[in-house]
Amino acid sequence: MSAQPPDLVLHDATVVTMDPRLPRARTVAVRRGRISWVGRENHTPPRNARRIDCRGQTLLPGFIDAHAHILALAARLLAVDCAPAKVSSIRDLQAAVARRAAAASSGSWIRAGGYDDFHLREKRHPTRWELDAAAPAHPVRLNHRSGHAIVLNSPALAAVGISADTPDPPGGVIERRPGSAEPTGLLIDVDSFLDGRIPRLSERELDEGVRQADRLLSSRGITSVQDATPSNPDRWDLFRRLKRSERLTPRLTAMIGHRHVDRFLERRLGPGAGDHDLSVGPVKIMLAVDNGLLTPSRGEMAHAVRYAHEAGFQVAVHAVEAQAVEAAADILDGGRTDRIEHCSECPPRILEKLRGSRPVIVTHPGFIHHSGDRYVSQVSERERPWLYRVRSLMQAGLVVAAGSDAPVSEPDPLRAVHAAITRRARSGGLLTAHEAVDAHDALAMHTINAALAARLESDRGTIQVGKLADLVLIDRDPTAADPDDLLDAKVTLTIIGGRVVWEA
Repeated sequence: MSAQPPDLVLHDATVVTMDPRLPRARTVAVRRGRISWVGRENHTPPRNARRIDCRGQTLLPGFIDAHAHILALAARLLAVDCAPAKVSSIRDLQAAVARRAAAASSGSWIRAGGYDDFHLREKRHPTRWELDAAAPAHPVRLNHRSGHAIVLNSPALAAVGISADTPDPPGGVIERRPGSAEPTGLLIDVDSFLDGRIPRLSERELDEGVRQADRLLSSRGITSVQDATPSNPDRWDLFRRLKRSERLTPRLTAMIGHRHVDRFLERRLGPGAGDHDLSVGPVKIMLAVDNGLLTPSRGEMAHAVRYAHEAGFQVAVHAVEAQAVEAAADILDGGRTDRIEHCSECPPRILEKLRGSRPVIVTHPGFIHHSGDRYVSQVSERERPWLYRVRSLMQAGLVVAAGSDAPVSEPDPLRAVHAAITRRARSGGLLTAHEAVDAHDALAMHTINAALAARLESDRGTIQVGKLADLVLIDRDPTAADPDDLLDAKVTLTIIGGRVVWEA
């Protein structure tokens, strides 16, 4: 940001520092964008400092989302909202799409997202023909909330070149009508195939989506985001434009795709390159299980990890299934603070391997709230205790950080803290209650542990003298409140580098 931020004194606060040497304080002073004083008594402010009376509210380190997708979130905020809170049936979904189509120019793409077949009354995915009925004159792309499935209507299928004669793309599935090769419109894991076939957001649309995402993140007290999309240099340049134009306020750490390491190094964008506002993060490797086979193979992954390490990069491995998590645990070097993203399935034998390789685990407590009912319904009783573990991982000595995986779930740290403490789904049902943690550990996942996950702990994650003045003020103390009260908790102030970026 251009101008020097004003000096601040935040007083009469319940300061939860996340620093074990001074866990609690009452006053925090900020000078030139960094914390200059933390104490239990009032502090004489520098001349011309702005005094902020916190009136007993709780001051925390700014929340860090350790795994999100900023541009996908921006696109999602512009799309027709088909989340469970908005639509409960395919008819509702059709009505929402039809309303957008009625206001759009003929032939333009309609983007919709956030639907969840589990929460629809019909308990199934919509079909192309049902989307045709809602928007016959428009190609429609409907994204599932998971990010792994989409539904295209007939004009959209024709536009991207999918017909009965189109084979399934590598690693993807084109669902067919039973007894024929006719696509139903449902596509699973076909992003690579669709890349370049569906028009991207215009610059104007992207700027508006980022503006909405920025406002959402700031209003939730999120001061730093680790973008987990495997970036190429073009995406890095886009992030740099957004930061320089101050369209994106939270600090951003961008992961880079393992196939783009050389291109980043050629531009002298090595490990940690950039500044406090935008920096190069880990090398991201997407490890998936396809028909029982790992993609990439163990050998290919080991080569990619070795190459990244030789260049000095931290590695972050996308691993959802138990087989993928096990491979990551076997290959990662425990001395480098590498990461495993998701770690969705973690049986006991794999937990023991993780104890040995000691990666940082970046998981998603918000999924418990948003998808817990689905897990209880669809995951076997034997496997359910292995889902999105937290307490067991911490007891094994691992650092566990939290990310929203936005737009898969909302970037809402306070709701995620509630889910980590209670392990309660949207309906109130419990999922693996033995994996619950206390409020302090749940907050650590969103502050100091998230900073550790990206090797940023020297600058953020705790309220300590010398660290960046990234702070969030909320209307109650999560460490003292009844956990269910957190569902009503509100962010009242968000500060980044000593600058107030959100005020309720």
